[in-house]
Amino acid sequence: MTVVFYTALFLFVFLCVVLCLAILVQESKTLGLGASFGGDPGESLFGTSTADVLKKFTAWLGAIFLISCVMLSFWSAELTKPRATQVVPLEIEQITP
Repeated sequence: MTVVFYTALFLFVFLCVVLCLAILVQESKTLGLGASFGGDPGESLFGTSTADVLKKFTAWLGAIFLISCVMLSFWSAELTKPRATQVVPLEIEQITP
């Protein structure tokens, strides 16, 4: 079970990195980091609607991030709960003199 948890945690960290990169690549008012990947915004890979594609991609990544964050928090809380042990009742014998 812990292998699956740590795999999910690794995928979550990878999602965080991809989300950060998607946010940084977006075009800002001053063109920011998005201008470094291409000269003219009209000559982009996705055409002139690159900003719309990146906004939708970032929104989906954000939604996936929030859902996975909540799931991992519940999962980690479940893993750290102390396990209940079964108590076996003991039979006490009375000794008569």
